[in-house]
Amino acid sequence: MGFFDFMTEDIAMDLGTANTLIIHNGKVVVDSPSIVARDRVSGKIIAVGKEASLMQGKTHDNIKTIRPLKDGVIADFDASEKMINLFIKSIPALKKKIFTPALRMVVCIPSGITEVEMRAVKESCERVNGKEVYLIHEPMAAAIGIGVDIMQPKGNMIVDIGGGTTEIAVLALGGIVCDKSVKIAGDVFTNDIIYYMRTQHNLFVGEGTAEKIKIEIGAAIEDLEQGPEDLMVQGRDLLTGKPKQVNVSYREIAKALDKSIQRIEDAVMETLSQTPPELAADIYNTGIYLAGGGSMLRGLDKRISQKTDLPVYIAEDPLRAVVRGTGVVLKHVEKYKSILIK
Repeated sequence: MGFFDFMTEDIAMDLGTANTLIIHNGKVVVDSPSIVARDRVSGKIIAVGKEASLMQGKTHDNIKTIRPLKDGVIADFDASEKMINLFIKSIPALKKKIFTPALRMVVCIPSGITEVEMRAVKESCERVNGKEVYLIHEPMAAAIGIGVDIMQPKGNMIVDIGGGTTEIAVLALGGIVCDKSVKIAGDVFTNDIIYYMRTQHNLFVGEGTAEKIKIEIGAAIEDLEQGPEDLMVQGRDLLTGKPKQVNVSYREIAKALDKSIQRIEDAVMETLSQTPPELAADIYNTGIYLAGGGSMLRGLDKRISQKTDLPVYIAEDPLRAVVRGTGVVLKHVEKYKSILIK
């Protein structure tokens, strides 16, 4: 312990395509959409997070909303750095400090990430005063967040469906034995809904509306026991150009998302086919764990269960499973040294 340790703060961050979550002192202190609004003329950042997400699809020429992360990796370096900076500054406990403290950070990254993309995440964190930056793969963090003991010689399968990527991994002995990362997740579902509304209802809806449809009546199968009620959707009529409203049911959304979910199922099957036999035997007993916002799609657990003939469990707070796991790792950095990428 050095003299300057009181000036260092520990934070755990799940830098997601759709949402960024930060844990400080064991509590989730930031849970905001990963969106930035920038003034095109001055280049200044006007808003981040929830404020910026309200502007999405409603801006004029001088304001541009950017999502700095695409498919779980940094696409716009400058915007992402400013976004991380503003999120860290908005942590209540750090606001009170006179000096900006040095940070010890644990950050999540997708398992299919390249060296260059990894360096981009690391440099972004170092520029916001990160003195020690550790990276951890998302499926690992998700498993720890669900409460799986990953250090045991026992196989566990995690499917983490985020905003930009779906991470599928088989874990044992504190390592990833086989994994697959597919770029089909929440964002693709949203685009599927936009496309379906265009082709089936001649209705042009924005991303925000499609997201709302997905959350309120999104489903993975057409025969739910207790399906959500139909939703009234407003948008622009493609034929007349007038604003109009149509009635949409969850069955239609299940149809719209069918192909994308099929590709996730195929990736799960492919990962299972590469799993060593001893671990496959473990997974037969423990089943598959789902985490991430995408796993909240109604009936998805049932659908994957039918496809794989395995029990499928959804994490209790799937949106925060990854960041919870990252928080646990942050508390016990020494214990998890072997799974962290320095």
